[in-house]
Amino acid sequence: MEATEIMTAASALLGSELTDPVDLGGSHRSTVLRARRPDGGTVILKAHAEWSGFAAESGGLRFADLNFAGLGPRLLAADAEHRLIAMEDLGDAPNLADLLLGGDREAARAALIEWAATYGRLAARSVGRESELGVGAAPWIQETVAKLPGLLDSMEIVSPTGLDADLDAVAELDYDRFQVFSPGDICPDNNLLTAEGLRPIDFEHSGFHSVFLDAAYARMPFSTCWCVFRLPKTFAQEAERAYRDEAVAGYPELADDKIWRPGVRLASVAHVLFMAPFLLPGVLDEDRPMHRSRPTATVRQILRYRWESSAAALERAAELPAVAAVFRAQLAATEHWRTADLPDYPAFRG
Repeated sequence: MEATEIMTAASALLGSELTDPVDLGGSHRSTVLRARRPDGGTVILKAHAEWSGFAAESGGLRFADLNFAGLGPRLLAADAEHRLIAMEDLGDAPNLADLLLGGDREAARAALIEWAATYGRLAARSVGRESELGVGAAPWIQETVAKLPGLLDSMEIVSPTGLDADLDAVAELDYDRFQVFSPGDICPDNNLLTAEGLRPIDFEHSGFHSVFLDAAYARMPFSTCWCVFRLPKTFAQEAERAYRDEAVAGYPELADDKIWRPGVRLASVAHVLFMAPFLLPGVLDEDRPMHRSRPTATVRQILRYRWESSAAALERAAELPAVAAVFRAQLAATEHWRTADLPDYPAFRG
């Protein structure tokens, strides 16, 4: 939808004329505007290109409103015909990405821990409540692993023996016994650091999924985000521990390292496999930064870092040997890139 169409539909939806639309960026999946209300306040409008995004976001915001007041923006209204959502405007508070890309080490560390603990608490409090959401999660990990053979063919890599069995193990995360609610895309820039605490703002991929997927998100780090540098190991471990310390209230079994550690490694693999088909084709001939205007690492740096760190973790644990072999083969096939190592986040340098 064009901005004028969104404003007209949103004005009808809210029963008052909205003015002064400001484009907040959005993506190919949605258009996001800030609009002014007659009383001088503002509202966020989000028009989805696809029904799945609208259903997930409207359902997720409604679920959060009812069960976790103050977690995300309040859902003000939803228009299924136009796939349009009106939600509370949380203002222009900095987000986690701003702090990670800044120069305040302690502020960035504290925000990272708050981010992890917030999602851990959400996980614990949502256990067993799938029926209240009403929107089923798509089996995206099964779809992800199905793409790997084609990706390997494009890199002229022969699939190692045992790969199918390893990928089946990863795909089991889609329906494991540790399901929790999540906004879905918990990227640093989707989390505002407000005076009331950390507030997720993007629910277009919300639903129930394995607890390990959010737990592992700092290991990539942040697989679905543009804001990717290296997290110092101690900080990544601290974030994971903050998440786990909260999540065990919902699933006490997660206190067992024999359950936790393999689960997080599986989820890490799932994230790496998910993003490679999106990132690799665009940099086969020439590298590019992850963001056009913000200071970021390059795509090649990120891909090679994820393949290396994931292969090393699997080898140390003697798990998923065929997947580890795939990552090593991808590293060998891209050795000619001569890519510099992925640097630390700016906030953690020096």
